Amino acid sequence: MRAAPFGPTGREVSAIGQGTWLIDEEDRVGPVEALRAGLDAGMTHIDTAEMYGDAEVMVAEAIAGRRDEVFLVSKVLPENASARGTIAACERSLKRLKTDRLDCYLLHWRGSYPLADTVEAFERLVEAGKIASWGVSNFDAKDLDELLAVTEPGRIACNQVLYHLGERAIEHRVLPWCEANGVALVAYSPFGHDDFPPPNSPGGRALGEIGAAHGATARQVALAALSRRPSVFVIPKASSVAHARDNAAAADLDLTPAELTRIDAVFPRGREPRRLPMI
Repeated sequence: MRAAPFGPTGREVSAIGQGTWLIDEEDRVGPVEALRAGLDAGMTHIDTAEMYGDAEVMVAEAIAGRRDEVFLVSKVLPENASARGTIAACERSLKRLKTDRLDCYLLHWRGSYPLADTVEAFERLVEAGKIASWGVSNFDAKDLDELLAVTEPGRIACNQVLYHLGERAIEHRVLPWCEANGVALVAYSPFGHDDFPPPNSPGGRALGEIGAAHGATARQVALAALSRRPSVFVIPKASSVAHARDNAAAADLDLTPAELTRIDAVFPRGREPRRLPMI
């Protein structure tokens, strides 16, 4: 599995990881087995959140006996992100995950509490050894500017955002901001949300033809294209062992410049929207 430095943390993290949003809505056995298969395949970056229902409990089951292999990430909800509430939320997540630490802890999206209060809590958790690093999710460039104003350079580990071939808004300002400031960018929902391009669409045909040239699937091509930059990490969800192995194999796919140009042409970046897209 290809790995890269995760922002300023100094940790080498798998370029393709594992998301867990909505896994608690599926058969419990399948997603847990998929997470374990993903670990076996080198997808050691596992992302979850307190908002994700029983996902943290299922992650705990999947990583039992293997905690040291995992780069484990969870998130605090904005309504819990006061100085005191962030610490309490982290403690609850640690209990559900059956671990004594997180490798990274994120503010799920911006809420009403001052960013300085949340950052204060994050730093207290770092000092206590409860988290190794912290970051944010769904932050636009302006939000990142405000965050940087209440912390020091090199403290923001990552920004997790919606990013797939059909939604490339973050390439306008967010991705350049992250790269300029040494912040990892984590792409959630890299296949979209139930809207992956069908095989008979122009985008689907391009992905399928490029995949066929490499003996790969269209989804593997999509993951390889999204993670072409060393600063970008993708966290697709898998509900089966076969799906997890398919995701992991995308890390070995080397797309040519001509293929990437074709993908960019059929999935144009488009204009910058007024608001950062999120789901």
